[in-house]
Amino acid sequence: MSYQVLARKWRPRTFSEMVGQEHVLRPLINALDHDRLHHAFLFTGTRGVGKTTIARILAKSLNCEQGVGSVPCGKCDACQEIDAGRFVDLIEVDAASRTKVEDTRELLENVQYAPTRGRYKVYLIDEVHMLSTHSFNALLKTLEEPPPHVKFLLATTDPQKLPVTVLSRCLQFNLRRLLPEQICTHLEQILSREDIPFDQMALVQIARVADGSMRDALSLLDQAIAYGGGKLRESDVFTMLGSIEQTELFELLEALSAADGVALLQAVEKLAQSVPDYFSVLAELISALHQVALIQTVPQVVDEALTDRDRFLALATTLAPEDVQLFYQIALLGRKDLELAPEPRSGFEMLMLRMLVFRPGSAGDKNGGGSSAVITTPTLAVTEAGVKKEEKPAAGEPAPASAASLSGSAKDEQWAETVSGLKLKGMARQLALNCIWKQEQDDVLNLVLTPPHKHLLNDRYQRRLEEVLQEHFGKPLKLVVVCEPDDGESPMVIQQRRQQERQRMAEQSIKGDSNVQNMINVFDAQIQADSISPLD
Repeated sequence: MSYQVLARKWRPRTFSEMVGQEHVLRPLINALDHDRLHHAFLFTGTRGVGKTTIARILAKSLNCEQGVGSVPCGKCDACQEIDAGRFVDLIEVDAASRTKVEDTRELLENVQYAPTRGRYKVYLIDEVHMLSTHSFNALLKTLEEPPPHVKFLLATTDPQKLPVTVLSRCLQFNLRRLLPEQICTHLEQILSREDIPFDQMALVQIARVADGSMRDALSLLDQAIAYGGGKLRESDVFTMLGSIEQTELFELLEALSAADGVALLQAVEKLAQSVPDYFSVLAELISALHQVALIQTVPQVVDEALTDRDRFLALATTLAPEDVQLFYQIALLGRKDLELAPEPRSGFEMLMLRMLVFRPGSAGDKNGGGSSAVITTPTLAVTEAGVKKEEKPAAGEPAPASAASLSGSAKDEQWAETVSGLKLKGMARQLALNCIWKQEQDDVLNLVLTPPHKHLLNDRYQRRLEEVLQEHFGKPLKLVVVCEPDDGESPMVIQQRRQQERQRMAEQSIKGDSNVQNMINVFDAQIQADSISPLD
C-alpha cells in the first residue's frame, strides 16, 4: 500500500477530532442537533486552519444514513463515500480553476434536481473569491431562492473580495489561526500513535514556523521525519528549516547588550557557518525581543516553563527597555530591507550593526561634549562643537559627602546625582529614576513613586535597587517604596529638565557661531533646527 501523507491520514473525520475553532464548531453542532439549518455557509480563514475539513464533516452530518446530527456514524455508505471523496451528491469545486461564468452556469444546471443518493445535494466551493463578477451574479439567484434539498458550503482565504450581496446571504464563520501550543500538542499525539521518536523542541520549532496552519505543520512534520530517517530530532529540524539554535540567538543579543561589536560580528560569523534562512533568523530575533519586553514590562504574565528562562531574565536586566524597543523596531523594519540586500548575510550583518550604532548613547563621546547640527547647502554638511559636557560621578563612585542622609531643598538634585552613580540597568534603573526621595530614618530609606509610574513597582526590581543602594552607601538599608502623589522632582524629571537646558544652549551655540553665520551668508544655507542636539 502506498504511503499516505500525515495531513491526509490524520484529517479530522468528526467535529470532536478538530483542533481548536470551538467558536465555529459550537453553533454548527447546535444547528445540526436542533434542526436549525441555514442554506448557505461561508467559512473564512488562512490556509490550513480547517475550512474544507469542517465543510466535509458538515456534509457528512447532513447526509449520514443514521439521520441529521452533529455526530455522523462514519460507517454507513454515505459517510464512507464522503470520506473517500466519491459521494455523488457532494459536488466539490475549486473556484480558482473554474472562474468563468459558463463554468458556474454548468455547475448550477442540476441544482433543481433531487439528490441521487443522499438527503441533501451539497455544493462545496473552495476559494470562492476567485469567481468572476458574472459568476457571482449567476450564483446569486440560486443563493436567494435555493431548493430545499440544496446546501451551499463556501470557503475562502479572502472574504473581502466577495460581493456584499453574497455575504449577506450566508452564515459566516471565521476560522482563527491555531496557537503554537495547540499545534504542538496535536503533533505530539500523532507521533505517539505513529510510534515515531521525537525531540520536544523540534515540535516547538515546527509549530512556530507553521504560523497557525495545521496543514503546514503536518507537511513540515512529514518532511522532517523523512530528513531524520524516521526520527524527529531537534538539530535536523533546525537545519531543515534554516533556523538557528537558541544559543546562537542569545549570543547575538548578549553582544548587543554589551555593545561589543567584535563579539557581535563573531556571532554573525558563527551563525553564517550553518547557512541559515536569515528571514527566519530575523523572525526568531523579533520573537526573542518581544519576550524580553514582556519580562521587563509585565513580568507576571511570563510563563514559568519558558525555555531558557534564566537567559531571558538576564537579558531583561542588562538591556534597557528603550534599547529593546529600538532593536525590535529595527528588526521589524529590516525585514523589508533584507530583500534588497546584495546577499542575505551582508543585509543581516548590516541590521545588527544598525542596532549597535543607533543605540542611544552609543556614539558622540569621542570628540568630547558639545553639540551637533546639520546645515544644508547645495553640497555641504557640518558639525560644530560648543556645549560643555556635564561632570558626573563615575559608575560605582560614592555620591558627594553627606549624600547618605539627604535633606533640605537640594534633596531632589542630590538624589538624582546618587542615582546616576548606581550600578543599575533595565527596569530596576527605571524604578530608581522615577522615584522621589522622601527620607532616611533608622536605616530605612523611604522613596515615593508617583501613580503614573506604578507599573514599575515590582518586588524583584525593588530588591535589586535595595541591594545596589546598600552597596553604594556601604551599610545595610531597608528600602520602602510607596505609590502616591508627590510634588518633588524625580531624577528622570531632573534629567529631562537638564536635557532641555543643554538643548537650548546647543541651539544658541550653533546659531551664534561665526563660521556658521559665514556659511549661511556665503552659501545661502539654512540650519536644520531639528538636527541640533547636544553631545553628551
